[in-house]
Amino acid sequence: MANHLIHRDPQHLLGRLDPFSDMEEFMHDFFAPALRLREGASSRMRVDIAETEQAYQVQADIPGVNKDDIHVSIDGNRVSISAELKDERVTRDGGGKIVRSEREYGQQYRSFMLPHEVDEAGAQARYQNGVLLLDLPKKEGKGGRQLAIQ
Repeated sequence: MANHLIHRDPQHLLGRLDPFSDMEEFMHDFFAPALRLREGASSRMRVDIAETEQAYQVQADIPGVNKDDIHVSIDGNRVSISAELKDERVTRDGGGKIVRSEREYGQQYRSFMLPHEVDEAGAQARYQNGVLLLDLPKKEGKGGRQLAIQ
């Protein structure tokens, strides 16, 4: 949402009678929590996928999540990553009085298809510094078959 400066003279008669003078601020404050959730959900888990001849390397950014709350499942060439977010931030003033407390709970989920099936037995996962690293070896196979045109 663009920020616009609107100059109002509270001493002016029309400025005091305008029923919509604070509508933009009201709407922004009303919808801000939903917009933050939507933005957070869509941008929370970013995934990079690299491919070599033998495997896929997946890097998923999942900050603020405990590794025990991350689940990875592989079904053929479909990889699914889910994580449960439990983020609590508390700000206290010098005397111990809570000034602000914010909590964010929810599920993050990403699923994607790879061009080749994954060898589940050889797959490995590591989580460090908010980044999930997956090593997904390709399943051995004969590959595609060329058809002779008659």
